[in-house]
Amino acid sequence: MFALPPLPYAEDALSPHMSPVTLNTHHKKHHAGYVKKANDALAKKGWKETKLEDVIAKARAEADKFLFNQTAQIWNHTFFWNSMTPTPAPLSGELLSALDKTFGGHAEFKRQFIEKGEKHFGSGWVWLAADDQGALSLLDTHDADTLADGKLTPLLTGDVWEHAYYLDHKNERGAFLEVFVDKLVNWEFAAKQLAAAHGNGDKWEHPRASESAAA
Repeated sequence: MFALPPLPYAEDALSPHMSPVTLNTHHKKHHAGYVKKANDALAKKGWKETKLEDVIAKARAEADKFLFNQTAQIWNHTFFWNSMTPTPAPLSGELLSALDKTFGGHAEFKRQFIEKGEKHFGSGWVWLAADDQGALSLLDTHDADTLADGKLTPLLTGDVWEHAYYLDHKNERGAFLEVFVDKLVNWEFAAKQLAAAHGNGDKWEHPRASESAAA
């Protein structure tokens, strides 16, 4: 059984850039709802995997769309919380160099990230990711689709489901994404993920079932 992981900061820590009501509703209702539905489905199936990444991969392989959607959304949301911080560190080192090489600088990365999120039709996610050579790319995934079980290493993700921004920004998805990039991105977390893509350190993994329950 998986538990809802706690936020890595207080519910009011991202204010005024993300309101406490948005964070509480998003975490305690949407994210928690995926956890409950996933646990109910897993109990019926009798699966014993403790790594969420393994459950996601198995659900994808068995074309269990319902279970895939619930577990992938758990993973995506927990990764999203870690993609943000109330105290962003400045871009530096390998990540800054990689952004310069791929996009020509932070400003162009920001423009492309926001554009990809704004043009994404419907619900989903926008990702900055790296391959095993550390080359960066921007991509979007629809609905619950995830990079949890793929070859790319996600560095950060922006949630473009309406529940991520509607209470604070109404239908202005671009305004939310601009605030996300300017004020909330956890560059230190992204830098660790990039280092892991190069084989330096471990990639982030979702807390295991037993670890989540103990949190």
